[in-house]
Amino acid sequence: MTNIHYTGERGNISSPPRQDCSLGLACERWNLNAIGLPPVFIDTIQSAWAISTRTLYEHKWRVFENWCVLRNVTPFQCSVSELLCFLQELLDKGKAFSTIKVYLAAISACHVGFGDKPAGQHALVSQFMKGARRKWPVCRPLVPPWDLSLVLDGLCCHPFEPLEGVGLKFLSIKTALLWALTTAKRVGELQALAIRPSCLQFDPGYTKVHLHTNPVFVPKVIGSAYRCPTVELAAFHPPPFNTVEDQKLNCLCPVRALRQYIDRTAGFRRHDQLFVSWATPHKGKPLSRQRLSHWIVEAIAVVYRCKGSQPPEGLRAHSTRGMATSWALFKGVSVLDLCTAVSWASGNTFARFYRLDVSGPSLAHAVLEAGMSDSF
Repeated sequence: MTNIHYTGERGNISSPPRQDCSLGLACERWNLNAIGLPPVFIDTIQSAWAISTRTLYEHKWRVFENWCVLRNVTPFQCSVSELLCFLQELLDKGKAFSTIKVYLAAISACHVGFGDKPAGQHALVSQFMKGARRKWPVCRPLVPPWDLSLVLDGLCCHPFEPLEGVGLKFLSIKTALLWALTTAKRVGELQALAIRPSCLQFDPGYTKVHLHTNPVFVPKVIGSAYRCPTVELAAFHPPPFNTVEDQKLNCLCPVRALRQYIDRTAGFRRHDQLFVSWATPHKGKPLSRQRLSHWIVEAIAVVYRCKGSQPPEGLRAHSTRGMATSWALFKGVSVLDLCTAVSWASGNTFARFYRLDVSGPSLAHAVLEAGMSDSF
């Protein structure tokens, strides 16, 4: 086993850009306090929200609060009709149903409620949301948002290879993209990966790597089956190479990229978080989730530009999760194994939100390609 030494200053993962306690959370605290709950209970209840959720709710609550101020309405005590008026304005502006749901969730958390029910559970509000869902049905992409084959081919060429001589920027974003694709993890989970000796080990000969998230990491969704699993990846087409194709495929090896990335960052890293900044003045400091997302998106965009193509609009780092799991299913990995790998409680989440059509040529294309046979 190879031990990895680091110059980290502390064991905790890097903090998100914003962790301030929002006015919306203050309203919720006031509501909980009004019903007689002790402060220690309130702290625990409010800890149910992930930091990212708190930040999102804070933004939505501020929008609603500003809307109320213009109408001389008290936000956390507004009437049902005033709440419905706000939601209708969101509909009229063309907001997606999923966005309106987030607004309502944020308002419900901070509003005093109607009777013994939260604002979002009032009969008229529930009926309104059912109607909104029919008017604006949830749509998700059914086809891949970008070409995985093109991107993988591009990662085997300049400016991403030869890996030992490429710039640190291209080594960094390539490593991030390969790990996003081969683990199908959320960006938050990738950000929490650590290189302290208790979290990272290479097998002899670098044939496999075992990587853990930082022990203090708490995922966005904590299911009943949540645990802190070991990410194990075997080397992909390692040397010695039997063919030129094997050598090219080894350029996509996440173990090879990880080893090179750790070696290249060892001299300046200031934290045991796996991904650290390569750019001044933050060189060596732990990367935020937002910046890691930018790395993944940039890697895809760079490949497209190097191939002479315009990157698709609306690229998102989270798309790697659906891309990876959809291709894995197409190549024969069972839904059960997919759920285990990405911590889904059931295949319903995959089917509803992530599954893409990567089945290859359509029936029509298969028929038309018959015209290329030697029989004509």
